[in-house]
Amino acid sequence: MTTLAMIFGMVPLAFALSEGSEQRAPMGQAVIGGVITSSLLTLVVVPVVYCYMDDFSQWLRRRLGPKK
Repeated sequence: MTTLAMIFGMVPLAFALSEGSEQRAPMGQAVIGGVITSSLLTLVVVPVVYCYMDDFSQWLRRRLGPKK
């Protein structure tokens, strides 16, 4: 919800709707891109990488564990 509020708050700045805001539009676009990217990294990429690392460590323990 916070991410969406930030994105929707930056939309008028990013679209340069008012006069003289052409200079500030790239900043709004960069902020929107950064918020979207950081949210995707935090909510999707990091947990997936963690799951793969956990699976790899379990596989490694089974493979290198004590042999009878």
